[in-house]
Amino acid sequence: MTRDTVTRPGASAVQHGPGNDRVYLMKLAVEDTDTIIPAMDALADRYGYSKLFARVPDSAKDRFCAAGYRAEAHIPGMYRGTEDGWFLARYPDPVRAEPGDAAPLTADLLRSARPRPDACGSPGMASGCVIEEAGPVDADALAELYTDVFETYPFPIHDPAYLRETMADGIRYFVVRAEGRVVAASSAEVDVSGKNAEMSDFATHPGYRGMGLCPALLAAMEGEMRRTGIITTYTIARAAFYPVNITFARAGYRFGGTLVNNTQICGAFESMNVWYKSPGRERAPHRD
Repeated sequence: MTRDTVTRPGASAVQHGPGNDRVYLMKLAVEDTDTIIPAMDALADRYGYSKLFARVPDSAKDRFCAAGYRAEAHIPGMYRGTEDGWFLARYPDPVRAEPGDAAPLTADLLRSARPRPDACGSPGMASGCVIEEAGPVDADALAELYTDVFETYPFPIHDPAYLRETMADGIRYFVVRAEGRVVAASSAEVDVSGKNAEMSDFATHPGYRGMGLCPALLAAMEGEMRRTGIITTYTIARAAFYPVNITFARAGYRFGGTLVNNTQICGAFESMNVWYKSPGRERAPHRD
């Protein structure tokens, strides 16, 4: 898949490209609020993208909605624990806005994610495995794992150079090692000023699945995020992939909404579910 490009209209960060066929406002700088919407429109018009997607604080929501965006997901207290966050979308191509199987899949998943009567305590992990934070020296092993797990991905995590670059930019990667080998991994994309972190890039080698590695990684990352002052954690998970969704639901995360046909993974567009854990909002897993 062709690598999407990250550009900086003003001080904001925007990803766009043919791989995901979209414009994605990854981070909005307050000073760009008046100019970012036309800048995104210009990219969509120039390249014919079928979706515009924005992650914004509550203070910017009404401006985007007035420009034709609709809310797809919501995270209470996303920014500094006090201001809500919104995931908003506009579809130049109405076909892409059709949810297809996303709604019934999500309803079934939420039923499946109900806590089990015997689920209690901290997540365990297989004997002989250890969780550590990864460094640049681990980039090759990380890229190999991601290549084994994902045929395609919205970011070039198959490329060791990209992983080293993102580590330098503040994305923190965590790994499970078994006998010295990286067998599972995840990442935390930290917004220091917003005091939130996206828990992402979960992958487990096929030979080590069913051993509780993802829940253990999530628990370890949460502990580290709290230690460093992060208030809100969240994830954007493939709606059709039950294990990761259930991992977050059973870890006390709340369902925030579904991003329709949002991301190109393994050769097709997939809808994505948003799960969050915010201060004062940490209830039992979703029971709807």
